[in-house]
Amino acid sequence: MSIVIGVDVGTSGTKAVAMDPQGKLLASALVEYPLLTPKPGWAEQDPAEWKRAAFEALATLAHAPGVNPKEVKGIGLTGQMHGSVFLDADNQVLRNALLWCDQRTAPQCEAITSKVGETRLIEMVCNPALTGFTAPKILWLRDNEPEVYEKVRRVLLPKDYIRFELTGEFATDVADASGTLLFDVKNRTWHKELLSILDIPLDFLPRSYEGTDVTGKLSAEAAKRTGLPAGIPVIAGGGDQAAGGVGNGIVRPGVISSTVGTSGVVFAFAEKISLDPQGRVHTFCHSVPGKWHVMGVVLSAGGSLRWFRDALCQNEKAVAAETGRDPYEYITEAADTIPAGAEGLTFLPYLTGERTPHKDPYAKGAFVGLSLRHTRAHMARAVLEGVAFSMRDSLEIMREMGVPITQVRASGGGARSTVWRQIQADVNKTPLVTTNIDEGPAYGAALLATVETGLYKSVEEACDTIIRVVDTSTPNAALAARYDHDFALYQDTYKALAPGFRRAAATL
Repeated sequence: MSIVIGVDVGTSGTKAVAMDPQGKLLASALVEYPLLTPKPGWAEQDPAEWKRAAFEALATLAHAPGVNPKEVKGIGLTGQMHGSVFLDADNQVLRNALLWCDQRTAPQCEAITSKVGETRLIEMVCNPALTGFTAPKILWLRDNEPEVYEKVRRVLLPKDYIRFELTGEFATDVADASGTLLFDVKNRTWHKELLSILDIPLDFLPRSYEGTDVTGKLSAEAAKRTGLPAGIPVIAGGGDQAAGGVGNGIVRPGVISSTVGTSGVVFAFAEKISLDPQGRVHTFCHSVPGKWHVMGVVLSAGGSLRWFRDALCQNEKAVAAETGRDPYEYITEAADTIPAGAEGLTFLPYLTGERTPHKDPYAKGAFVGLSLRHTRAHMARAVLEGVAFSMRDSLEIMREMGVPITQVRASGGGARSTVWRQIQADVNKTPLVTTNIDEGPAYGAALLATVETGLYKSVEEACDTIIRVVDTSTPNAALAARYDHDFALYQDTYKALAPGFRRAAATL
């Protein structure tokens, strides 16, 4: 039997999965690590933690029942996008990595936009300058830690640092590279003109590959650490959203995905380049060779519900510990007892700023409309609805762009809640389906590994063979007018509060 492995270097932990050619999950492992927030709006992680977690997760798979390490034909990689790992001449990490949700680079984004011009920048790399992207992080390091910047010789994305530790090779894929703001998305190569304008050496960046290409082989040292045989091909893979798109079967026009993890992503396949002139949604290369995708990103989707759980739901957590249930089940069950609209309570899920559609690093979370009538259950309902409204923002932009939408596939932690799925279907006025695959980007990375290893002829063939719809949440037509009204109120609430958010940020 042949086996492929997918590794996802996530924000809260690294996950590894092993599957057979029919897509059956043979084993999985998750190793967690901390998120560091040394200042408000900052988000960092120690790449050594990613390395520890990746080796530990792979070792768990190698020793799992039903997994013969000698049958592993390939390893696909994926991970959180945009993060920056700075290496010196000896390939040693110089400082903690700056992550996708880090908001410190607003001045650098403004400088890039001023120097290049917003319209020209979108023409060059298909996207505006956003705080989460990699290029502003490089400039931040140059501006604020020049003694560290002088030592930089390589800049790697999170999963590509793990690729280096597994293979000794410096490489990335076109999908993940698209999120650096340094990549010519149209021509699928590094944008040398922009690199020159920003005075960032091309030598800092690794060679880019299509998602199914082999980028190296498992080294003897990595084999010793993991228990896997040396020489296993390591596939380029993709950023977590592109790999997650593959894992959801988003490889043809019309089928899009709505993923609620820590962040929230609305993801659509594109045969050709499709741009929003205002840059409200992203256009990146897909992990499917020669294809692209359009993506809207909410920075705190599931992250908002996690914050609500940890900050305000100690009772639910205590009861869950006694009963063995997930505290989220108690929270969503309470939310389901509250009518649509949470009786006038609106939640803005901008706990770490917001990307789509506002491009606003200063945005903050807020409950608006609180009254003596409202309970914790109302607040839970408002959080679920607020995240759904933030996802609808992306969907509406895609509709404006003419992106075909025939089916929306739900994935991520939010897809596990029937209550939250129904809210999303009602808010979007579109059926929301789930598939037989619930393993996220790691599974997509494993699917990408099936092509170069010869198990399938193409990514499309692999997805068509393995992925199928298993459940559908049908929108409640009677709630359409209610949610249209609440969605407009949600949008107006942000517009009213945005100036105050910026003024408040100036005091921090």
